[in-house]
Amino acid sequence: MTAIAKQLDEKLKTWTPETAEQVENLVAEIIRLADAEALDLLRSRAVEQEVLDILDEPKAR
Repeated sequence: MTAIAKQLDEKLKTWTPETAEQVENLVAEIIRLADAEALDLLRSRAVEQEVLDILDEPKAR
């Protein structure tokens, strides 16, 4: 087992069930994207979210 896998295994035991479930879902999504050689889509979503956050910010007057 890799160091990151060990760390994830240990952390999942310490987090609340809700947090652990969210992390498991995110990791599962990353694995699916990696299997599809589509990790660049994950970065695109992050940029898209940044743009949406900027658009949602109140405008300075």
